[in-house]
Amino acid sequence: MPERTDYAALIAGHTTVIKMINAGDSGLPVLTRLLRVVQPAIGAASLAFVEFAPTGGRVIAATGAAEWAIGRPLPAADPATVCLLSGPPVRQVRVDRIPGALADELADRGLLRMIVARAEIGGLTVGSLHALYPDGDPDDTSQHAVVGYVASCIAHMYGDQTGLPVHGDGPVVAALADGLAVVDRDHHVRLWNPAAAQVTGRSTGEALNRPLPFPLPPPGQVLDHRMPDGRWLRVTSGELPGPGTLRVVTFRDITDQQRRDHDRDLFVAVTSHELRTPVTVIKGYADTLTDHWESLHDDDRRQAARIIGQRANELARLVDRLLSAAATDSRPGGEPTTPFDLADALRAAVPDLPADVRHRIVLDLPDDLPKARGDRHILATVLTELSTNAGKYSLPGTPIEVGASASDGTVTFRVADRGIGIRPEHVERAFDRFWQGESGDRRRYPGAGLGLYLVRQIVEQQNGWVSLRPRIGGGTVAEVRLPRG
Repeated sequence: MPERTDYAALIAGHTTVIKMINAGDSGLPVLTRLLRVVQPAIGAASLAFVEFAPTGGRVIAATGAAEWAIGRPLPAADPATVCLLSGPPVRQVRVDRIPGALADELADRGLLRMIVARAEIGGLTVGSLHALYPDGDPDDTSQHAVVGYVASCIAHMYGDQTGLPVHGDGPVVAALADGLAVVDRDHHVRLWNPAAAQVTGRSTGEALNRPLPFPLPPPGQVLDHRMPDGRWLRVTSGELPGPGTLRVVTFRDITDQQRRDHDRDLFVAVTSHELRTPVTVIKGYADTLTDHWESLHDDDRRQAARIIGQRANELARLVDRLLSAAATDSRPGGEPTTPFDLADALRAAVPDLPADVRHRIVLDLPDDLPKARGDRHILATVLTELSTNAGKYSLPGTPIEVGASASDGTVTFRVADRGIGIRPEHVERAFDRFWQGESGDRRRYPGAGLGLYLVRQIVEQQNGWVSLRPRIGGGTVAEVRLPRG
């Protein structure tokens, strides 16, 4: 029989999570801590949370026996996704009743039953919480109540938009209609709809009869305004017909749009810099050879040619990234795949890595590793991007470890470093196109912010998935999972 809910442990753990929030923590770290608190309290083998966007879902947090699934996509049309999102908001599902490969993946790990609860805002599903159990026995009814309650708490976190959604194209902004206010001649609020409270964080009671908490543009004009908490609002206004001088104000949160615009500008700036550097060096040495060929020694000529070759290779790699980014955006998912020897493919890819990375690679590949299913040739690109990324964020000369393992359903390889590490709240954002961490990191570490984006696109086109996690003792681990051959 399943264990009964330990309410004392649940309340104590929940109190810890609330203290984290009150201390300023938000987003993925708080969500992960919440799952770790709830799992033992309800006797589950694991908990997993799937965030949904219009294109489908992705596992963004998991504990216990489901940690392997972090980063796994759940396409909107996948029969498993349809099954898990249908029915009552909270329900029990037997794993063998879930269509598709997901059921096999769970059953292979001894997970036979789950309680599913949708996290909803205004009737729109922003995610789903899954409590997984190793038995098929009827559950304790209190487990249903707790899972449903926790899903509601997570939905509230999305409504507050404190670090969630993890992915910028999530549905939260769409779930919250435009804020609407009516103000008088002194710009004091006379009407404040529920969406206005959601967008600004000011309740109706806090807003009514008080000044509008942002500047008011002239009628018919648009104003983009940054709030004190860092969010951006797009504000419009117009005059209401009739006596008096009332004005209607509409506004929406455009923080994600601002971030995308900023990322696009950053991409142009960084790419221009990355192109300019090798081109300048190539031109300089080429001009030197042209203008001073007769006066140069043979060693000087060879050195100039060697540097021109190195810089040309850097230029070629950057162009490949740009072309690959365009190609992966237009390429459909689920490319045809074949079984291949993953260990042999990794060994073969190492000699083609950039020299400064190649000499740091330490392979730890088991002899009995089963075959993976995918495109063997594209694996070299994946290893190049992951190992180059590891080298960029760790000290020169430190090892970059490449290992592999297998489970019943997947074959996994991982690239681990002992560098600066990655913050927990960035493990998903790191896969966004053009994203390179905080502004300080952008200045210290060059690059166009495309490497990890390309890796995720490539791996998911072969029905696999990729995730990042901080490494115990410092550093980062990138993990790629492919179907077994």
